[in-house]
Amino acid sequence: MAGSLDLPTFAGPFRGVPRVMEPLHEHTIAFSGLKDGAHEFRFMLREPFFAATGVEEFLGGEVAAEVRLDKSEHLLVTNIHVDGHIKMLCDHCNSLMQQPVKGDQRQIFKLADEDVEDEELVGLGANAHEVNLTHYLFECISLHLPIRHVHPPGQCDPEVDNALKNIQVEHEPVPDPRWEALKALKNKS
Repeated sequence: MAGSLDLPTFAGPFRGVPRVMEPLHEHTIAFSGLKDGAHEFRFMLREPFFAATGVEEFLGGEVAAEVRLDKSEHLLVTNIHVDGHIKMLCDHCNSLMQQPVKGDQRQIFKLADEDVEDEELVGLGANAHEVNLTHYLFECISLHLPIRHVHPPGQCDPEVDNALKNIQVEHEPVPDPRWEALKALKNKS
């Protein structure tokens, strides 16, 4: 991702998604006191996190986020793993459901005062001493959600399911006559 920590970019699948999620202090890692090498952090993302996203479709949830931070002199490599569920409305029956979400994302931060030209890196100033991961946790969750949110088969509201079955029109697809003409031409050869 190109940009700096203050202005990361994000293209989201949701209406009303803010370009940048405001950092929440509980997701800040002060790395200046850490030795070079691997460090592990855990965050539990609950109602306050989902309310802060500004995404209307998120009605709450509980997602465990595990972050492995590999620190070196000039780079911070974070491997984020999320696993949990988000409360959302079902796209089929419009009743509340728990949408499972699970996935991984890697984010690399470069500690340097020069501009970062690599789109996979986020530049931090050479004197930075902490990094906030709120936006990257949000991004990881958003990128691992399916586009369509529906209950597993048989778990939608039966009343809505029956109403939808009554209004669905069953019809045989009518083949396009141009295909038949093309097949006839092909068979002549």
